Parts: sequence; structure tokens; C-alpha cells
Amino acid sequence: MSEASETKRANQVNDRSTEMTQPKHIHLIGICGTAMASLAGMLRAQGHRVTGSDTAAYPPMSDQLRAQGIAIMEPFSEANLDPCPDLVVVGNAISRGNPELEFVLDRLPAERIPMTSMAALIHDEFLTGRERLIICGTHGKTTTTSMLAWIYEVAGRQDPQFTPSFLIGGVAENFGNSFRVHEGSRVFILEGDEYDTAFFDKGPKFLHYFPDAAILTHVEFDHADIYADLPAVKTAFKRLVNLIPRRGRLIAFDGNSNVTECCAKAFCKVERYGFAPDSYWQATAVQQQGSATSWILLRGGEEFARLTLPMAGEHNALNATAAAALAAGQGVPVNAIVEALSTFKSVKRRLEVRAEVAGITIIDDFAHHPTAIRETLRALRAAYPNRRLWAILEPRSNTLRRNVFERELVDSLALADEVVLAAVFKSEAISALERLDPQHVLDALIARNVPAVLCADADAIVTEAAPRMRAGDVVAILSNGGFGNIYEKLPQALTAVEVR
Repeated sequence: MSEASETKRANQVNDRSTEMTQPKHIHLIGICGTAMASLAGMLRAQGHRVTGSDTAAYPPMSDQLRAQGIAIMEPFSEANLDPCPDLVVVGNAISRGNPELEFVLDRLPAERIPMTSMAALIHDEFLTGRERLIICGTHGKTTTTSMLAWIYEVAGRQDPQFTPSFLIGGVAENFGNSFRVHEGSRVFILEGDEYDTAFFDKGPKFLHYFPDAAILTHVEFDHADIYADLPAVKTAFKRLVNLIPRRGRLIAFDGNSNVTECCAKAFCKVERYGFAPDSYWQATAVQQQGSATSWILLRGGEEFARLTLPMAGEHNALNATAAAALAAGQGVPVNAIVEALSTFKSVKRRLEVRAEVAGITIIDDFAHHPTAIRETLRALRAAYPNRRLWAILEPRSNTLRRNVFERELVDSLALADEVVLAAVFKSEAISALERLDPQHVLDALIARNVPAVLCADADAIVTEAAPRMRAGDVVAILSNGGFGNIYEKLPQALTAVEVR
């Protein structure tokens, strides 16, 4: 490249950077998505005027936005873009036909409003000049990202060089929110989502982040609305691995053959973690005491640390092991890792106790896949032994709404003592050939002698289930959405009935 061209390019970069350092009006279409809501907060913290719109806003992200003074405009409307913003960020759930998107696209060239995606804006405005630690995988990435951010936070109290910036796909309870941008931080910890970026960019969001080091927790078929099959999912993760530089590191789960395949051609150093005796980072002597888990972590066959986590479930011990492994390899002291994990407070909507009513424990968990449901119910069995376990499921994710994992869903739900199924969320949007049939799931569970009922919606579930619940029951509400406000309706109903 000629000197003149290089100078021109540098000036363009500087102009762009200068433009975003000046306060702007930035509008987010689909602001209540977990990452979009976090981006909104990050932009507001930079001094920008932030507006946003969505439909059917629900906690925890709606609460976080309102706490930051960011109003949620409902429903989508051209009027939400009056006055015209300086920049529009289009969420990945937004498609052609959305009135705000159509308004942006219909503007004449001289009046065009700049438009971008969440992932592209994060890369351009927050990752430049920082070490990027990206946590990816079908399961566990939100919790693992939260753990890693908390490890760095604790380490930063001893040495400010470790103080992190981060963006998490959920509200981390240790921080009380899902993001932070620290001007002096040299590291940015970021949850890397394999879902597509925007209607105009169908590649995974994580391909925008160019990791210096990464964690790969699990690879399974998911997001059946955008991936045709498991090979397509694996291709996305292989492309992520191919972005990690030779100087980088990949912490990869040892218990999944798909992960093994995805990291086989990595140019960087690969360190496996899990329970296998030959893994570089091995979790051994795992013990569960109620809602706590402890284990010995070996590095290269030698004891690295004795870890305790105030969370149930082997899957959470694996998440913590991955976070500890990446942090240790980046120079974080072992004492900070031990302290951080022992004080970790989980993430909103991950095994979150929402209420204790008449001796009944109501737990909210972000269920999006049969494997996640299985691990959640296993963890609750360990945390609440000898108690009757309910699974109340709303098939809401784009994977659970389809019949691709019908058998696996039955296997997972069969771990409960009582199952209540809601109707498929927005079933009309899925063709009959692809759509999950809850009656098939119900019949299969009953054939296994698992008591199960099918209800139309949250109100019907409350009416059906509340009178049958008794003191000592543990109720897992499984949904990745608002579920008709059942989290408030069920506790209210239980206070009005006579619980045995």
C-alpha cells in the first residue's frame, strides 16, 4: 500500500473514531435482546443519547434498561424514529417488514440514516486496542462469561491491569448488570453468540470479534431456524477457531466429539478441559453439598487449585473450570481465581430462585435446548434431594419449537417427577411438518410413567398446577422468554390456595 493510501486510510479511521466520540443519537431496533440491551447501556455510558424499541419487553433486560433511564418504545413504529437518529442499530431478530427498518431503508440517499449491526458496532467502538477473550459454545457461555469477568474483577483489586470490560448475554448478579466499559482496561471479556448478526449479515456474531483467546464449551445442533443441520453449526465454530492467532489460546471441552472436530485444525495452542484423565485441565474429586460444588483442578496432571462454587451441577463446575483455565493462562493469580469462584453469585435466569411460598421453591431457568433442560434438572436433583421436582416448560426457543429434538426433550423432562407443558410459542410461525407436537411429548412421558399435563398458556398452568403443589416441592420454570408472567402469577396463586 502506498504512503498516500495508508495516510488516507488512517484519516478515515480517525474520522470514524472522532465521529463516535461526539455525542450522537443512536436508536436500537430490538433493544430488549440481552446483548442489544447491554450495548444500549454501553453507548449511554459513553454519553450518547440512546433510544430503542421492541415488543413484549420483559425482565431482566427491560428492568436494566429502565434503571439506566433508557425508555423502551412499544410497539415498533416509524414514529419512534422522530426525530431521526444519527445511527440505527438493527437487532438480529429484526426482519424485513418491520416498520422502523422499512423507514430507514426507504430514505433517499441524501437523507439516508447510517445503519449497522450490534456485533459490528461493538467491534468498531469497544474492542479496538483491547485483548479480546471470547466465550463461545451451544451451552454455558453466559455463565462462563460471567465467571471469567468476576475472576478478572477480583484479580483487578490486587492488580489494576486485570480490571475488565465485559459484555454478557445476561445479568451477572455479582455486578448487577450485563456490561461494563472501563476506560483503563486492557481486556474485554465478551460472550460470543453463534446466532446470525442481522438481516443483512447472516454470519455468526462471534466472527466480528477476532478473539485473542477463547473458550469453546460445547457444540450441538441448535438454532434450527438458521442452521440447516449439525455440519452447518460445526462450520461456524470452525471459522471462529480459525480466527484465533498463533499466539492465542483455545480452552476446549473434552467431552464432546463435535468440539474435538471443531478445534482439530487450530493454529493456536489448544488446552482441553473437563473430566477426562488426559485433559490438560482436569476437574476431579467433584463433590456436591446442597447448592454448592467443590472439586480439585489439575493442570497437566498436577494440582492447580481446590475450588468451591456456590452453585449446583457438574455443568457449572465445568463452566468454572473453563473460566479458571483461560484466566490462569492469561496470567491471573490462582488466589484470585479461587476467591472469585467461591463468591460467584450466578446469573439472572440461571437456576434463579424467584420465590419461596408455603415451603415451595420456584426456580427460573433460561431453557433453550434439551441438553440445557437435562443439566438444569440434574443440578436441581443434586441441590434439592428427596424433594418432588416439577418441570414447567414453555417451548419457546427456535429449536424447542421444532420437532428436531422431540426424543431428547422427552429424555430430559423425564428427570422430573411432574411435567407441565405449555403450547408452542407462536406455533403458527412454524410449519406443521417442522413444529413440535406437545401431545407427542406428553404421550411419551406418560408411557414412561411420568405424570404430565398439557395446558394452553401460563394462566391455565397456574390454575391446573397450583392446587396440586405441596410443601417441599421444587418447581423449575423453563423458558427463554416472559412465559405469560408466570413467574409472578404462580407465587400469587400459591398464597391463595391451601398448600398441604
